[in-house]
Amino acid sequence: MAMRDDFAVFILTHGRADNVVTMKTLRKHGYAGRWYMIIDDEDPTADAYREKFGADHVIQFCKQEAHDLADTMDNLNEHRAILYARNESFRIARELGLTYFLMLDDDYSDLLFRFPVGRSLQSKSVCGENLERVFNAMLAFLDTSGAATVAFAQGGDFIGGLAGGNFKKRLLRKAMNAFFCRADRPIQFRGTMNEDVTTYTTLGSRGELFFTFVDVHIIQVPTQSLGGGMTEAYKESGTYLKTFYSVMSMPSAIKVGMMYSKHQRIHHRIDWECCVPKILNEKYRKERPE
Repeated sequence: MAMRDDFAVFILTHGRADNVVTMKTLRKHGYAGRWYMIIDDEDPTADAYREKFGADHVIQFCKQEAHDLADTMDNLNEHRAILYARNESFRIARELGLTYFLMLDDDYSDLLFRFPVGRSLQSKSVCGENLERVFNAMLAFLDTSGAATVAFAQGGDFIGGLAGGNFKKRLLRKAMNAFFCRADRPIQFRGTMNEDVTTYTTLGSRGELFFTFVDVHIIQVPTQSLGGGMTEAYKESGTYLKTFYSVMSMPSAIKVGMMYSKHQRIHHRIDWECCVPKILNEKYRKERPE
């Protein structure tokens, strides 16, 4: 199944022209559709991107202008944030004449199907025609659901495997990292850090739909292990500051907690009972009398 020509993959990247892991992954998995590197005019490696990927595949935006338009939720004037590229992606997509686009970070090393086998959760790489079938299916779901965006799952969504419960839910009321979007349905991301969590919880509380589809899983290079991007900003402030942007925006539903993985770190905790309106099954609809 060929990829539609009104769709493109956007890879949001900064300072990693020599190591855009996501591009390597897309090529390995057989993606043959349109794609672009989205960089900013403060990137000292801009020419390296153009040399390596071709000028036609590299789109540069003015970061200061994007900063001035964004709600950073602070007065730090911190430019080391993906927030600006996320918001600019919708304008860029419209200027390219696109209907849809997939917004990706630059550090994805694999894309996997997830499925149960017995009591365990197994995985298999999404390759060849299956990749573009999945992309087209996600676009159809985006339109059918009326969601602001739909996304693939991340490793943290599968903590506990099948017993963890998320896979059985089929859909999660969140969207992070890999966003399928419509150019005519812009999302205003907020916050210098944790912009994805802050956005899907704040807008979700107002009735907008954000979904994660758990059958497909993106694998990221471990946070802070790559140079460039937002690595230095995270190293300077840790995850304490990052977490509090979401707490500031949604104190009624988000608090600070600990993530107990290989290395303990501060992380947001969302109380979904207080965060978003519920979606009821059609079977509960009451017919109005004539």
